[in-house]
Amino acid sequence: MTKELRRISILVLAMFLALFGSVSWIQVVQADALAQNDANTRTRLDSYEIQRGSIIAGGVPIASSVPSKDMYSFQRAYADPQLWSAVTGFYNPALGSATGIEKAMNSELSGTGGSQFLSSIERIISGQPQRGANVVLSLDPAAQKAAYDALKGYQGAVVAIEPKTGRILALVSTPGYDTNSLAVHDADKANAAYDALRSDASNPLYNRGIGGNLNPPGSTFKLVVAAAALDSGTFTMQSTFPNPAAYTLPGTSTAVHNAWGGTCGDGPTVTLADAIRLSCNIPMAELAAQLGDDAIHAAAEKFGFNKSFSTPLDSTASRYPTGLDAAQTALTGFGQGQVIATPLQMAMVSAGIANGGDVMNPRMVDQILGDDLSVQKKFDDTSFGQAMTQDQAKALTAAMQASVSSGAAQGARIDGVDVAGKTGTAENGDTNPYTLWFTGFAPASNPEIAVAVVVENGGGQGQSGSGDAIASPIAKKVMEAVLNR
Repeated sequence: MTKELRRISILVLAMFLALFGSVSWIQVVQADALAQNDANTRTRLDSYEIQRGSIIAGGVPIASSVPSKDMYSFQRAYADPQLWSAVTGFYNPALGSATGIEKAMNSELSGTGGSQFLSSIERIISGQPQRGANVVLSLDPAAQKAAYDALKGYQGAVVAIEPKTGRILALVSTPGYDTNSLAVHDADKANAAYDALRSDASNPLYNRGIGGNLNPPGSTFKLVVAAAALDSGTFTMQSTFPNPAAYTLPGTSTAVHNAWGGTCGDGPTVTLADAIRLSCNIPMAELAAQLGDDAIHAAAEKFGFNKSFSTPLDSTASRYPTGLDAAQTALTGFGQGQVIATPLQMAMVSAGIANGGDVMNPRMVDQILGDDLSVQKKFDDTSFGQAMTQDQAKALTAAMQASVSSGAAQGARIDGVDVAGKTGTAENGDTNPYTLWFTGFAPASNPEIAVAVVVENGGGQGQSGSGDAIASPIAKKVMEAVLNR
């Protein structure tokens, strides 16, 4: 073989290997991503012939496909759409749009995912019609309904988590909306329904559980500040702080007060445990100023702040900023200033404390089932990280129990069950309605559920409502539903 022929042979071989590698990369590695690309009209048109899989909660389909007589072959149908709208979202082939689980798990539901390649081939060979896989959720229908019923009439949300696993047991955002109205194949009707929802001042399209317009967490954030204090090694739950009726923010002439205007109980000093139990602002502001924003920022991020989570619905990251001055840091001591949070995040805070300081990654899908009920995929529980030690979590739990039994969160008490909890009544300026919060878990000794509740617009009571009067009873009903009380 001449030198020139050998060079040409090597060049041809290299070109063949490059072509083979590129084709393999496209057909194997990128296959799933390309199949789900919105610009891939072939996949979208092919999917119309496939009966979309069901979304299942508690063994019952909450979203399913029924035959239709138009070009799309199947019509998406939702059971109790207002109840589940924050979870399922909607799917509309006529508009080429989807939200919620319908969008996040589209490859599985539509049967176009790489994991379903073999089953698709088997159906083609056998002559059976192709079908998408079913998505089985972790959500508990009883907890979901309890949350939805308790939130009726409010703008707000509930997120409930199983502390040991991170499984989401309830995700409700109110007001909800009729997902069926957005799934109709008449594009004009669907667009009209969507435009009406977008123009609604109550923002029903917001998923307030994981995003929307984030709110200051108020006094529920005191749990994170307490965790930072315990982690510093300088403070315990019995550490004491001065107990004035007013506190001037460092470097300013601005005074802050406890919610009732007086001191935090009797005596010249107050313990951290009592500051949590009674939900006092002044000692927590004093504590935050001593800790500094770096320490609180680090503690907040251990619980998941400043990070988006895919459940598989993507959450908006709750925020604890860096570079706060002393006055702003003091305000975050009771969840005001520049700190904002989702109910998902505050449920993770409670769940982490309940789980001995181990914060689990939240998830709402248990498994993927074929139409023959074969398990195609299971989703594992994973840890986000250790936010605090078991001893620290135990000490903070005791203060949260005292808050429910004899403190500021008594609206969450359940007969025969030790509940640990923390309320929040967050300010939104001088004249705007408060945002009302509760977060906690039960039973305190062996937690089965951690929950966070947010009620916006002061629950219709402006600046007269409180977290304990409105948010705590909502959380109580959700916890009772899970505990079968």
